[in-house]
Amino acid sequence: MSVTADRPDPPAGDPSEYGPSGRDSCRRDLSGRESPEPATGRTDGRAATHVEGHTHRDVTGGWLRPAVFGAMDGLVSNLGLMSGIAGSSAAASAIAVAGLAGLAAGAFSMAAGEYTSVASQRELAQAEVELERGELRRHPSGELEELTARYVALGVTPKLARQVAGEISRDPEQALLIHARDELGVDPRDLPSPLLAAASSFAAFSLGALLPVLPYLFGATALWPAVLVALLGLFGCGAVVARVTARSWWYSGLRQLAVGGAAAGVTYGLGALFGTAVS
Repeated sequence: MSVTADRPDPPAGDPSEYGPSGRDSCRRDLSGRESPEPATGRTDGRAATHVEGHTHRDVTGGWLRPAVFGAMDGLVSNLGLMSGIAGSSAAASAIAVAGLAGLAAGAFSMAAGEYTSVASQRELAQAEVELERGELRRHPSGELEELTARYVALGVTPKLARQVAGEISRDPEQALLIHARDELGVDPRDLPSPLLAAASSFAAFSLGALLPVLPYLFGATALWPAVLVALLGLFGCGAVVARVTARSWWYSGLRQLAVGGAAAGVTYGLGALFGTAVS
């Protein structure tokens, strides 16, 4: 967080002290050094712009994690399921039905699990925020000292740190926001949404699981078209994920391709083994 204090007015007749942009363009940061006008970036996990041309990607994964996990899980699990059934020499219609059943069961399971997980995480964060709110109400002086110590640890002089902490503590909600970010690592205004996570997981899993089923729905009688479509989907998903990570698209795509291919190969072999044993 950046807290600033206006500089005193310059002496008369010396407007150049603050540069061509005027007095308001130059302020002091927490350590007393001159700095440009405060940045307008966000700290709530969304893409932020501190200065023109300086942006950050969303690293919290509010929607990305369940969407990516859901798509990959749908592709790999349904491809593995269908491969195992095909390995047992089942009919094409049975493989297609199994794929659709796996799609429905997996999508609802993913959505329910993701909703429960994120809801629990959100409720825990809310409970801890309320605990911090109570501490600010019952022990304001202790929380003020705690905030002052944090700024001192960042290199701010004790006098200025106490002044800044005092200004922040005048607004209970602002003080709660600062304490929650520092101590809990959460923004009370931007907690993850269970419904968004569940919907992302459901849609992504369904889309991923549908890919290996499509060839059978269009009349395929062999497994290889489903495997081909699924592996292309895995590579494509990996390449898309690379757009929001530091990895190259081909590395991410090949990694997902290898994981999915290995899962399909293993389950096909197990299906063939079990099918032979049962028959």
